[in-house]
Amino acid sequence: MIIATWNVNSISVRLPQLIDWLQTHKPNVVCLQETKTVDDKFPFEKLSEVGYNCEFFGERSYNGVAILSDRPIMNVRKGFIDGDEQSQKRLIEAEIDSVHIINVYIPNGSAVGSSKYEFKLDWLQRLHHHIAHNHDMNKQLVLCGDFNIATEDIDCYNAELVKGTIMVSDAERSSLDQVKALGFVDTFRMHNKEAGQFSWWDYRMGCFRRNMGFRIDHIWASESLASQCESVFIDKAPRKMERPSDHAPVVAKFN
Repeated sequence: MIIATWNVNSISVRLPQLIDWLQTHKPNVVCLQETKTVDDKFPFEKLSEVGYNCEFFGERSYNGVAILSDRPIMNVRKGFIDGDEQSQKRLIEAEIDSVHIINVYIPNGSAVGSSKYEFKLDWLQRLHHHIAHNHDMNKQLVLCGDFNIATEDIDCYNAELVKGTIMVSDAERSSLDQVKALGFVDTFRMHNKEAGQFSWWDYRMGCFRRNMGFRIDHIWASESLASQCESVFIDKAPRKMERPSDHAPVVAKFN
């Protein structure tokens, strides 16, 4: 099974790129974030034409998550079990074959110490509670998406320069570490140890050209599934296109 995650930063804008990418790479499962569209306007018909089933959970202009698969999508859940409007459209999960997939768009947080930062930390606590109380880590489980957190200094273009700022602050990393400690493995780092590999680059200041990025898009797996992970890579090609998303897809292959 090939599983990918991609923050498309508006599916309506990036739909031609997405369809071309799907037809070229033929992943079995794709988790999308920042779809930025209400469910009534999600382009499921065009995606169905190229062989993908779709489940989606969106809102106008902001947030939004979706799961695409060339296989049946079963037991779909949208949002936290105890979710409300305050938790926003940021989580969708489903079973595909024997794998349970949780797709998240973790809040950005804006700036350390802001109200949005506190919302991010609270959301991470709710994610931890949700997984701990509703999932068996002994089963085949994937947690993926735009985490909006660079988990280690190696995941930043200049760790000293950005130290303590949003996406790398100690509180964010600690909160995400608690989620990981439930029993997840960072599949990318299983196969890629070197620095300079990023999945997001700001549109400004020529960041992509200068490789001033962060690795904030992740595919984590339970230990039993991680042992079957053959390879993981970041596909920078879509980021080189005209009018690209500021994120690149991350792709993992499981035996």
